[in-house]
Amino acid sequence: MDSLEQGITNTSKKSVWKEIYEKKVLYLFISPFYILFLIFGLFPILFSLYLSFQKWDGIGEMQFVGLKQFKYLLTDQLFWQAVSNTFIIWFISTIPMLFGALVIAFLLNATFVKMKGFYRAAYFVTNVTSIVAVTIIFKSIFGNHYGLLNYLITTIGFEPVQWLDSSFLIKLVIASMVVWRWTGYNAIIYLAGLQAIPNDLYEAAKIDGANIFQQFFYITIPLLRPIILFTVLMTTIGSMQLFTEPQVLLGNSGGVGGAGLTITLYMYKQGFVDHQFGYASVVSWALFILIALFSLINWKVVQKTGAK
Repeated sequence: MDSLEQGITNTSKKSVWKEIYEKKVLYLFISPFYILFLIFGLFPILFSLYLSFQKWDGIGEMQFVGLKQFKYLLTDQLFWQAVSNTFIIWFISTIPMLFGALVIAFLLNATFVKMKGFYRAAYFVTNVTSIVAVTIIFKSIFGNHYGLLNYLITTIGFEPVQWLDSSFLIKLVIASMVVWRWTGYNAIIYLAGLQAIPNDLYEAAKIDGANIFQQFFYITIPLLRPIILFTVLMTTIGSMQLFTEPQVLLGNSGGVGGAGLTITLYMYKQGFVDHQFGYASVVSWALFILIALFSLINWKVVQKTGAK
């Protein structure tokens, strides 16, 4: 019996290799993707896992330290501050962003709105605009001394606000950039979902006397639940990887007291500023675990809320 199973296995292996050889031209055409993925995708992931057990400054010899860096991570106050900052920024940006995107999509899908193509392009343009350019503009708006907002505030007789010297206001500024950049993108996703909802439901609701707000809360939101779940998960993953906005706005330190230090910025600082590539790899794997756990929690909460 064993010899029969082994013979079948050997035959199947030969048939697979025979098929690959016969269709070698087709496999040759798709091979660049897999080669590039192995070099720039899979290899860095595996190497970062190996590096997390090493102490290395990027130039000298690696020193095996085992789990010491993982143990240090658990007591690293700066890392946990970065985690706290990241979650706070995620919270104050996600709710207004997704709700605003829903409202925009609902209005764009309405029959009374004209020039819908122009508005769709205008809202989506924020997502394809350079993050660095956007951050520089927001820095000029929220500047402590010469910012546009402070100019308007002082014009009406109030004292200027130190936007970039306050722990909470720094997070608010970063969150505002996230909201500005991603609201239009999510609105386009919601709009695609809205267009799949039959118009008969809205017509029936109108006949029953439902106003536009009732249609929005009792028809639109329940039927968009799967898409809302998708946007919440993607927003969570994106917020956990927030880097360019705080780095350009505040520098590698994360601003006053590290108030704008995110997990990704902290990982970058450990690797490319302090040259602790082994510990930076540990932070990257911690980030991966946090994203996985938090995405799972979000999925469970949204699913439970939708079931009710």
